[in-house]
Amino acid sequence: MDYQNRAGSKHGGGGVASTSATNADRRERLRKLALETIDLDKDPYFFKNHVGSFECRLCLTVHQNDGSYLAHTQGRKHQTNLARRAAREQKEGKGPDSVVPGLLAGVQVKKNLIKIGRPGYRITKVRDPMTRQNGLLFQFHYPEIAPGVAPRLRFMNAYEQKIEEPNAQFQYFVVAAEPYETVAVKLQAREVDRREGKFWQWFDEDSRDFWVQFLFKTERDERYSAVPGLAPGRK
Repeated sequence: MDYQNRAGSKHGGGGVASTSATNADRRERLRKLALETIDLDKDPYFFKNHVGSFECRLCLTVHQNDGSYLAHTQGRKHQTNLARRAAREQKEGKGPDSVVPGLLAGVQVKKNLIKIGRPGYRITKVRDPMTRQNGLLFQFHYPEIAPGVAPRLRFMNAYEQKIEEPNAQFQYFVVAAEPYETVAVKLQAREVDRREGKFWQWFDEDSRDFWVQFLFKTERDERYSAVPGLAPGRK
């Protein structure tokens, strides 16, 4: 920290640091400390969004650079949330084995799983006879899925993936289940109708089949869904 050339101080002497200078020095010290203890590639809460900012998935905060994120991980809010999550997992009966060493430092050991290939799948086009909504029905077969594991799904926009050149006209439907490879299906960037009966999923533990069906909103619903005062689309 520079103690020279401060306003109001004699030449060669150290003047009183301002609040902004003190805070800047504290953040720099925290960043250097975090660099010695944290590997961002192994941090499960570190996420770089599509606009280049860095997010903390645990605290739901946004940071402009990695230094700011590293300083955040050493702060009271992040450490408190880490402790709360560890206590909750232990209370839920996940056992001490689920508490990863170094968790309070923001480091999590990456699982070393051997992928056994892609699951079998079938895709069928569907249409609601009442609303005339188009949709898709997916069936994934996981005969060797890990015990106690259920498939997970999400919709990913074009700017979150790094495989293809981002195109706002498309989105990706992603399904993951260990130890199989993650499957992604490229779809049109249309809004999905998430109302009851329009979007559902079910995993059959006996046959190891994972079923997912969703319908896209009609053009009218997409156009007026965000307009206040208008009734929602037909159910």
